[in-house]
Amino acid sequence: MAANMYRVGDYVYFENSSSNPYLIRRIEELNKTANGNVEAKVVCFYRRRDISNTLIVLADKHAREMEEEMENSEMVDLPEKQKHQLRHRELFLSRQLESLPATHIRGKCNVTLLNETESLKSYLEHEDFFFYSLVYDPQQKTLLADKGEIRVGNKYQADIVDLLKEGEDDGRDQSKLETKVWGAFNPLIDKQIDQFLVVARSVGTFARALDCSSSVRQPSLHMSAAAASRDITLFHAMDTLHKNVYDISKAISALVPQGGPVLCRDEMEEWSASEANLFEEALEKYGKDFTDIQQDFLPWKSLTSIIEYYYMWKTTDRYVQQKRLKAAEAESKLKQVYIPNYNKPNPNKINVNVKPGMVNGTGAQAQNMGAGRACESCYTAQSYQWYSWGPPNMQCRLCASCWTYWKKYGGLKMPTRLDGERPGPNRNNMSPHGASLRNGGSPKFAMKTRQAFYLHTTKMTRLARRLCRDILRPWHAARLPYMPINSAAIKAECTARLPEASENPLLLKQVVRKPLEAVLRYLEFHPCPLKPDPTKRLSGSLNSVPCSKFAPVINNGSPTILGKRSYEQHNGMDGTMKKRLLMPSKGTKSKLTAQWEIIPNKGPVNPWWHLASSEKEEDELD
Repeated sequence: MAANMYRVGDYVYFENSSSNPYLIRRIEELNKTANGNVEAKVVCFYRRRDISNTLIVLADKHAREMEEEMENSEMVDLPEKQKHQLRHRELFLSRQLESLPATHIRGKCNVTLLNETESLKSYLEHEDFFFYSLVYDPQQKTLLADKGEIRVGNKYQADIVDLLKEGEDDGRDQSKLETKVWGAFNPLIDKQIDQFLVVARSVGTFARALDCSSSVRQPSLHMSAAAASRDITLFHAMDTLHKNVYDISKAISALVPQGGPVLCRDEMEEWSASEANLFEEALEKYGKDFTDIQQDFLPWKSLTSIIEYYYMWKTTDRYVQQKRLKAAEAESKLKQVYIPNYNKPNPNKINVNVKPGMVNGTGAQAQNMGAGRACESCYTAQSYQWYSWGPPNMQCRLCASCWTYWKKYGGLKMPTRLDGERPGPNRNNMSPHGASLRNGGSPKFAMKTRQAFYLHTTKMTRLARRLCRDILRPWHAARLPYMPINSAAIKAECTARLPEASENPLLLKQVVRKPLEAVLRYLEFHPCPLKPDPTKRLSGSLNSVPCSKFAPVINNGSPTILGKRSYEQHNGMDGTMKKRLLMPSKGTKSKLTAQWEIIPNKGPVNPWWHLASSEKEEDELD
């Protein structure tokens, strides 16, 4: 029951796709929609596979810097497999919020801020444990170090001097180490000091009455008196009294110099109402991250001014009202939600009990082709359940344990060749088209791949080729691949002729092929003649035509696009080739164009490469 109860602040897995890894989120709010469903407002965490390669290089550089700062670095001693799995435990915090259905929650996990004093092996020893040290901005595509790191180490500690012995004099000059701003043992009594402070407040109220900007902000006398009673006025009064050696008459004269009364204002008075609203909006978004507040909302304010205003703002009624409103909203919202275990079957689940059907089929029949393949992650050949993984044409699969690892950590247990040598027989991470796979994730090709298929000829089809040779005409159909064939009629005719054909079986003709030594000997005594250079033969005719009138177009493209090619050209036959310059027909007004056409030689065909095309030899080649 407790494992299925999810509360605000929990780190959970969300499933947005049956084949992709889980999303890792932190629950900020649980809201009930109008139709009765529960939505979770969550903070997004990103994996290494979710960010660009440029940012991954920055993350690796930051990790190396942290290793150098650590006194006992463990990354050097870790084997390659554990380094690979440790990268799956690294996350990147973001400020992005999103709302997801609570029914998509698939379990809990733990996410902590990485500390230099923590052992990295502890994350591998515990399941569902992750860490983060950088903040990722999905809009700006940037990585920044988190501001909440704890500075632990010798370089962050103060140097403690030895304790002075009793009666030993300290040789340091105390005036250089500190500044005295108030003397506790002074000739004034507390009543005289309080009276001087009242005079200082009165001078501050009068100074605000003379100041035009202050009269606009505090139009009433009551507001001006309240502003003059703030701590900034009292600090200035006590500092003035200390500078005048606690002489009240001199201190009062210093409060009202020749130019007029001194006006002391703190950050609460310096900030306008619009700036205060911007600060409250930024505080709602970033919290107490004053650096981000300054960069995104108040760049004209100094960091010291923003921090000072924050602690003064916490003493106002505005802060108390917002705190009460948030408490009331929290009371009306859900504190926790119960999500039962998700028991629906995964579409990537391979049904091992499916009967083998047509190999080039779809659905469960195509999934059965992966039977016998090892797991792509741990290379085991036995598992109580298998799951299809990667593109369908790759026919990769994962065992139940590696599938759970893939869903939780977003990678495979063993490193790919992008991370290091991957053990295992005949394993590589290259696609059939030469495109590399994605690091630590499912294969992702740089080009669009074709769907692989395999045509398996049945025995009935083989019999139909022989019995219905007059109807099917295989060689004629091969030369015309787009001509439709009535397979139903051929099948019916084959079924009708089958009883009669079983009484008179076909006799296959024995074909005696010459040995390879005889072929090599013939090629040795009959070498191929050199092909003449066609450019020298036609140079005179080409030079006679001016270049401004035409531009020759030589067809170097695909033969299927430019036109038909002869049998000798398709099979690489040797022989002299004639070339002619094609001229436009008479009566056309188009510009003169030139095109090369290859005309095969009309000489005798090499008998060694002659293929039978008669009906008699069709049986031998079938």
